Amino acid sequence: MIELKNDSLVFSFPEVHPRARAEVGFQRTLRIPDDHKTYGLPPGLGQFPLRHVDDFAERLSDAWRLRGGVMLPMYQSEALWLNFGSTVLWGQLDDHDGEWVFAPYPFALKVAAGKIDAVTGKSWSDGLSERHQDYLVLPGQPWLDGFCVSEGVIRQFVAMPLGAGYSAEEQITGTAEHGGLQLIAYPMKADVYERRFPPRKRERFMGMVNEDAISYMALRSPTPVSDMGLSPGGRMHQKIYPDEFDFSDWDQERSSRCFVHIANSMVWRSITREDPPTTPPTAAEYSRAGLPWFDLYDEGEPALGGGGPLAGLKSVFQMGQEKGEVPLPENTSVEGERVVQLRRESRDQVREGSF
Repeated sequence: MIELKNDSLVFSFPEVHPRARAEVGFQRTLRIPDDHKTYGLPPGLGQFPLRHVDDFAERLSDAWRLRGGVMLPMYQSEALWLNFGSTVLWGQLDDHDGEWVFAPYPFALKVAAGKIDAVTGKSWSDGLSERHQDYLVLPGQPWLDGFCVSEGVIRQFVAMPLGAGYSAEEQITGTAEHGGLQLIAYPMKADVYERRFPPRKRERFMGMVNEDAISYMALRSPTPVSDMGLSPGGRMHQKIYPDEFDFSDWDQERSSRCFVHIANSMVWRSITREDPPTTPPTAAEYSRAGLPWFDLYDEGEPALGGGGPLAGLKSVFQMGQEKGEVPLPENTSVEGERVVQLRRESRDQVREGSF
């Protein structure tokens, strides 16, 4: 089951386990410069508004109605990232012997843009691939900002009109058919969860699995021409973590999937009668204000190699040069002088510095 709550998608599988629940949010963010540099993590600037497609069916195309799901607004050349939420839970066991902590429920989540897998660059398919991991593992993967083009490097998700030739979908398949984002979630098998994550006594207050993500989120959280696709933008340091569970741990008999349509700002207004969010600041404006960039401290953690068809993608800037166009306004390189280190596991983790 998928629900839309507080502008987030909530995937839950009560028939598998009462704690089988995960959230996906869509964060507005800075578009990092599309240049020769590889940048750190930009901030979250609040969540995109999400709306049910079915609530506006009479104003949408047959294709949108058929695909169902939800929709969000983006300006041309605006960027976004996906935030994955899981909370540590606590409660009473049957014997009422104090409070017990329950681990967040693991999920395998596939993410595609224009039905191109954001991890492998292969065409969309239901099911998980054991040979070449084509999914993210939650809650270990805290977020995803773009296409995995090489080990530890992504190219940022940037919205461009579908049909203009910039999207990953068009570059890889040669067609502009789908656009948007596609998600499908598979829960861990219930007996595996119970075996791997037995409850433990609650000793102190427990918050989010990744507590530092809170501060990051606070800065980072029928109509013609209605489709937008996601294109590869600037380069960013970000790892896609390998699956550390057994492949057989995932319940591939149960899944939920959602199509996330992207409407440009003018189309959003005509469909919903709502104003889209204001345009975000540029990276240069943000840096001049002395506001922080972020770096996730995960030294020593392995990462998927990435690449494949995604390695050959041309960025929006590169495509624009070939076309004789200027698709990215305000693409000035910046220096992130103030960088905040985030810890992947907990506030207790000690970061090893350079000395």
